[in-house]
Amino acid sequence: MGDVKMRISGVEKSFPGVKALSNIEFSVRKGTVHALCGENGAGKSTLMKIIMGLYKADKGQIYIDDQPVDIRNPIQAREYGISMIAQELNYVPELSVEENLFLGRLPVNRFGKIDWKKVRRETIRFLEEEKLPYEPTQKLKTLTVSDIQMLEIIKAVTNNAQIVIMDEPTSSITEREVKQLFAKIAELKAKGVAIVYISHKMDEVFQIADDITVLRDGTVVSTDRAQDLDLDTVIAKMVGRKLSNVYPKEEVPIGEKVIEVEDFSQDGLFEDVNFYARKGEIVGFAGLVGAGRTEVMRTVFGLDPHKTGTVKIHGKPVEIKSAGDGIKNRLVMLSESRRDDGIVPVRSIQENASLASLRQYIYGGYTHKAKEKKEVKEMFEKMNVKAPSMDTEISKLSGGNQQKVLLARWMLCDPEIMILDEPTRGIDVGAKYEIYKLITDIVKENKSVIMVSSELPELIGMCDRIYIMCQGRIAGCITKEEFSQETIMRYATGVADRA
Repeated sequence: MGDVKMRISGVEKSFPGVKALSNIEFSVRKGTVHALCGENGAGKSTLMKIIMGLYKADKGQIYIDDQPVDIRNPIQAREYGISMIAQELNYVPELSVEENLFLGRLPVNRFGKIDWKKVRRETIRFLEEEKLPYEPTQKLKTLTVSDIQMLEIIKAVTNNAQIVIMDEPTSSITEREVKQLFAKIAELKAKGVAIVYISHKMDEVFQIADDITVLRDGTVVSTDRAQDLDLDTVIAKMVGRKLSNVYPKEEVPIGEKVIEVEDFSQDGLFEDVNFYARKGEIVGFAGLVGAGRTEVMRTVFGLDPHKTGTVKIHGKPVEIKSAGDGIKNRLVMLSESRRDDGIVPVRSIQENASLASLRQYIYGGYTHKAKEKKEVKEMFEKMNVKAPSMDTEISKLSGGNQQKVLLARWMLCDPEIMILDEPTRGIDVGAKYEIYKLITDIVKENKSVIMVSSELPELIGMCDRIYIMCQGRIAGCITKEEFSQETIMRYATGVADRA
């Protein structure tokens, strides 16, 4: 199946103050998976938005089946057989499964009315084919993020699309669902569908890609057959340098206990949770999806209530019933979902950064703008935030830079304890390295970091101790000498004896 389905030729795109894409050339063959790799800000999402008709290219041409096409909006893209699963899931929580599946393409009968019987029939067929246990009438807000991700994937492929773009499709789904997705990709390939696959998980890329194109700073570095490449070569091409050490962990003196959580329980979510973190220590939290890690952290920070248990800071019990209480006790939390609980998309990066510490810039009822700007600017320089200006809307930044702005927000509160929930989700190798360096700098300042992550190599590479959760309980706690993916998985799956 060597023939080309889609070809991008000479595509360029600029935004005020930044050239996003320069002379992009690449082709996607029928029945293959074409992986697009590159750091955040390399231009991958901008290029996909041009293909989907969300942005108009300044120059260049897209060809489908060797015919030049002019794609002005996503509806036209669909007519040309292009479908996209976006990294930030686009769904309507209050609508049902069937309404979401057919959103924007509801079938009508000969009287011009919506054919709801057909919608129900087709939805049931799709759900049965994919072995998904949902009711067509179930509202999307009752499903988990991974369930919704799987529905988005079905929605894209039920359009009879000939070109499917997948932007980080596995960022929110479990191991089992990843297997389902890869089986679906194999089916699509067999039907001759061309797939453009964007992922920061390089092991995945090498599992399923036929071709790999690397983008850096808005230009194509190379396109090769996947079999001719290895991981180190791709990473070196992406970042323009060899990363000799992916995890810049440093030995930091570990001091006394700063936070102790004792006998924490909340009905149906977690039970009898005990842990502590010391000065200068990075404490990891591992576990499978649904183990209760995020729920515990949200409760410790005061976002959700708990039934029993105590939080002690410096040995003294403290009442934390809101995020404000957490901040007063110099405890902060970077949440798992940047989009839902992190950024304020319509506000500038400066406003996003100073949001949690505004009180320190207000005198006599007025905001001391100069002081706010100076301190935010200093923090951005420290964090190496790449943006045209401090007035740029945060939604215009790459995922890695958004994450750095959110880290800056919490650092401006001068915390002693930082809870980081999936701090590197959806960001590239280079930006991950920078975030790891920032985490190392944080503990060098005698602070404590509690790091929740689904990426075991990250926890093993960065932590001093790792707690492992299984079904709402702490199954074990291991020290550096015991670190291994196998050990963690044994506790996470309940195979190891409970600690």
